[in-house]
Amino acid sequence: MPLFRKKTPKETAVRFDPERYTPVIRCSICTGEKSAGFRDRETGRVEEIMAIRDEKDLAEFRSQYGITGEIAKVY
Repeated sequence: MPLFRKKTPKETAVRFDPERYTPVIRCSICTGEKSAGFRDRETGRVEEIMAIRDEKDLAEFRSQYGITGEIAKVY
């Protein structure tokens, strides 16, 4: 039984449905940390998907979920 093994990436719990979810970037006022995710239009709950460190990460998030246009920022 190995103690350390390579972890497989988890599938996201949220499947992007444009009618139900809005893509958002959650920004921290204190640290400047950013994370991309989806906000449920009914409940307002944000499901964070990935950390955004630079423009490359943001481009990957857009291409992975087929997002075009402006992404709203939530503080």
